[in-house]
Amino acid sequence: MDDKDQLLPLCFVLMPFGKKMDAAGRVTNFDSVYTKIIAPAVSQAGLEPIRADEEKIGGTIHKPMFERLMLCQYAVADITGANPNVFYELGIRHAMRPRSTVIVFGEGTVLPFDIALVRGIAYKTDGAGEPVDAATTLGQIAGQLQAARGNPHDDSPIFQLVEGVPRWEIDHSKTDLFRAAADYSKRYKDRLRAAVRDGANAVNRVADEPALANLLEVESGVVVDLFLSLRDVKAYAAMIALYERMPQPLQRAKMMREQFGFALNREGRFAEAENVLTKIIAEFGPSSETNGLLGRIYKDRWDLAKKEGLPEARALLKSAVDTYLAGFEANWRDAYPGVNAVTLMEMMPKPDPRQVEILPVVRYSAARKAAKAPDYWDHATLLELAVLARDADAADEKLGEALAVARAAWELQTTARNLGLIRDMRQARGEETAWIKQLEDTLNERGRRLEGDKTLS
Repeated sequence: MDDKDQLLPLCFVLMPFGKKMDAAGRVTNFDSVYTKIIAPAVSQAGLEPIRADEEKIGGTIHKPMFERLMLCQYAVADITGANPNVFYELGIRHAMRPRSTVIVFGEGTVLPFDIALVRGIAYKTDGAGEPVDAATTLGQIAGQLQAARGNPHDDSPIFQLVEGVPRWEIDHSKTDLFRAAADYSKRYKDRLRAAVRDGANAVNRVADEPALANLLEVESGVVVDLFLSLRDVKAYAAMIALYERMPQPLQRAKMMREQFGFALNREGRFAEAENVLTKIIAEFGPSSETNGLLGRIYKDRWDLAKKEGLPEARALLKSAVDTYLAGFEANWRDAYPGVNAVTLMEMMPKPDPRQVEILPVVRYSAARKAAKAPDYWDHATLLELAVLARDADAADEKLGEALAVARAAWELQTTARNLGLIRDMRQARGEETAWIKQLEDTLNERGRRLEGDKTLS
């Protein structure tokens, strides 16, 4: 980025990340919406986009977010899916900035009453949540931003409807310092993306740099990205060390605590991991994410206890089932804890009678998601559920769909390992399991081929 680019006014983009499903079952790929519509529109309007990265930690208490809301001269808010963080941030923006906030949403979004009269721009997506007719929407957003630059008028309902609301004048020295911090953050994010591609050593070298020694002086978005980058390269001990150095407000964020528990579990520190995650559930209630992580702890401990012939194995298995099931019941649309629950029910000396009731619900949940924006894990989940239902024909069909989109050997090996658990238990009960073994062998063989292709490249 050259000096000329540095002088472009900043436009803050408030929106979710990744693929999200709304209450009506519609999927939106927000990353594609950003890269194909919003960011190009902001650039076309002569502005520099800066995205709300802090939303990844699931909280809104962090200083950089407030700075961006207050100090960015322009903003775009995507309110699709009624994301609570986006609405919270939009409310702050409307309270602090009288003008230059553009609202966008996916076509079909039902606008809440409080902002139904606010002018907004709708964009279209296909069944997979990808933007269509992007050029039209892009031009509309760019046009509204250009109009805001050339002939600014109040677009905040607060300033439109309430007389005498104070209008804050921002000291230019503060905006200059903010821009420098934002550019610093972007450079680190770009470096971390490259480091993840190079592996754990590269990410650890970034983590060990003197500039990151005092995390109180580092933007929280950089700390979050570093934390998740360490997770991506399986540097779990380094994740734990980084978490223990974080400022307390960041440590208290729910997602950061969840990932800390995840890292502790991967390091074999089961009791500490369980303590972290049970406290989150006590504070926030069950969720598919937290319960999924806690269920994994009990599942790992059960697997170890079973291999060592320890008497607590059965109790750990029951804890895993109950924890996964509570996570699925907290969010029926997330099949991950559900499929783990029904699979582990199969591991009981006698199959858990709840399995017959829950399995069709899990299958429906997984099928609905797979119909919208399927990835490998959607097909793998349906494959595993077909095996649990003893439906060999459906299992063959789902195997083919999973293989068609598999990208990594470990994905296939994980699925083969899960099928192996089911096969071993049914074989011990005297059932015919050769058809399951064929599925496992196919998965493992394709996994070996993928590993070979990676080695050759």
